[in-house]
Amino acid sequence: MVNKQSPLPIYYQLAEEIKQLIRSGELAPGDLLPSEREYAEKYNISRMTVRQAINNLVTEGLIYRQKGRGTFIADRKFEQNLAGLTSFSEDMKKRGLTPSSKLLSFQLIEPDEATLENLSLGANEKVYEIVRIRMASDLPVAVETSYIPWKVAGDLQEADWPDSFYQFIEEKLGLTIAYGDQTIEAVLASDFEISHLNIEQGSPVLLMQRITHLHDEPKTPLEYVKSAYRADKYKFRMRMNR
Repeated sequence: MVNKQSPLPIYYQLAEEIKQLIRSGELAPGDLLPSEREYAEKYNISRMTVRQAINNLVTEGLIYRQKGRGTFIADRKFEQNLAGLTSFSEDMKKRGLTPSSKLLSFQLIEPDEATLENLSLGANEKVYEIVRIRMASDLPVAVETSYIPWKVAGDLQEADWPDSFYQFIEEKLGLTIAYGDQTIEAVLASDFEISHLNIEQGSPVLLMQRITHLHDEPKTPLEYVKSAYRADKYKFRMRMNR
């Protein structure tokens, strides 16, 4: 309930009340939220105060607006723990979801200088470039582009490409993965990402770039991958100890 005597701003209290209803399941994904007028009348507060609470929840990705229809509860975001190195397929299976991929491109190329440097390759060395749409229970959540050195993976055909690359590396090639260096930043989605992730123009994505290394000396780079995750469907979590 909204307490007008509380030192907490009323818009904050209203937003927290709605969050609690979402957490408890009383408001489920796809449910229509009451209108600004209904909230204003229920709590005897201004519509501007209600609008601020709603705007904050939209910014957090908990609700979304549809022009002419109203405001709805958003689907819960997929959460990935950054403390461990797992593949997309492994991560989805842990959540009880069905991972799948749509292969858009598979080719052996001569990469640009940045990719050569990221993979510690010399000039004229070739890499596999694999572009996939990553899906969780048939929902597209990421566009992933992977670069794999030919000298590590050997001869591969498109039909041989697995859903779980890490499982393929460890079980089929007998190699051991040591660690990955990863960065994450928020960027605007490209036209390519917009079309394949079914998102609107101007939508943000979480751009993840990772270089994975083998457990050998001198820790041979195995993979350079760029993944654009839907910011409205995905979030990352990390535990930080002191």
